[in-house]
Amino acid sequence: MNTITVIGASLAGIHAALALRAEGYDGRLVIVGEEHHRPYDRPPLSKEFLTGALTAERLALADAEEIGELDADWLLGTRAEGLDPPSRTVTLTDGRRLSTDGVVLATGAVPRTLPGEPLAGVHTLRTLDDAAALREELSRGQVRVVVIGAGFIGAEVASSCATLGHSVTVVEAAAQPLLPQLGAHMAEFCADLHTDHGVTLLTGTGVRALHPDGGRPAAAGGGQRRVGWVELADGRFLPADVVVVGIGVRPATGWLEGSGLPLDDGVVCDAGGVTPVPGVVAVGDVARSAGHRAEHWTSAMEAPAVAARNLLAGTTVETYTALPYFWSDQYGIRLQLAGSRGPDDTVRVVEGSPEDRSFLAVYERDGTTTAVLAANRPRPFMRARRELARAGMAAV
Repeated sequence: MNTITVIGASLAGIHAALALRAEGYDGRLVIVGEEHHRPYDRPPLSKEFLTGALTAERLALADAEEIGELDADWLLGTRAEGLDPPSRTVTLTDGRRLSTDGVVLATGAVPRTLPGEPLAGVHTLRTLDDAAALREELSRGQVRVVVIGAGFIGAEVASSCATLGHSVTVVEAAAQPLLPQLGAHMAEFCADLHTDHGVTLLTGTGVRALHPDGGRPAAAGGGQRRVGWVELADGRFLPADVVVVGIGVRPATGWLEGSGLPLDDGVVCDAGGVTPVPGVVAVGDVARSAGHRAEHWTSAMEAPAVAARNLLAGTTVETYTALPYFWSDQYGIRLQLAGSRGPDDTVRVVEGSPEDRSFLAVYERDGTTTAVLAANRPRPFMRARRELARAGMAAV
């Protein structure tokens, strides 16, 4: 291959580029990124960056030396809008067409939004610019924050806003926060974290609409109106100065319609990131790998090395089979989960106590451990995670 183009200057994109060079690829390497920033770490956006404990400069995923060694052509602030595999070209929004021999799809995902009039004060949190805009609003004095969605991003934003002294309400459509991920017993622990820190948690109701504040514009002289109220599905109205919408994401695949790539909640590929279209692999949040799409940092960092190897080989010579793992920091508690919890699995606390906000728990199915969960127990968790991984490899 003379030219390989990485679409997406993301965590998965930068690790794919680094892996290509590490595998000995010395041809032209092009990295296309919709944002103007070089790849940065997203997890701190809802935590340390939002609270001001971390600067944007410290989010960089590669230092100047690593960027130099990549010897890549960076096309930042540019979005890909079309891929034509037969002619091996990528079309950019500015009209340019890139000829390429191989493509790494790493466009990630975009936040889901609520329908209705765009209102100032309503935020999603996915990019550095999103986080900077929200941080600016939170720095203007105490405000009433409504967080819609009590998933990991919503919970972390609520935690950060409470830490900054704001009045925070979290609205969650499910009966408990993180219910699908953790099950009822451990979801109750997460609910208690919110209420323990003065956050109002409203569960079992969705959001019907967002309404402007008395019809007033965002600033003198007109312009976008500002949010003032959140109308819940049960008819209640919540006053809001700032609204953060954290209701999940969807894979960024719209630009691939008509490309011939199979799309089904992501780019369909095998366990090695290889798509049915020759010369095209997918990594990170946009990849639906072997029937599963992961949205976690660890897989976005590790899987691209496998996909890069397969891209250079022209076929699947390796698959990515690591144990699913993620973490979340909320209210000074680090939650860590490894494995694949099923909806009917039982959970058992084996160390510590949820009441003490420090424990290790295991999920089990037919006497077999399927996942491990910890709160502020990093060392026991790492041991349990290694044991679970070894058991999985032995089963394979």
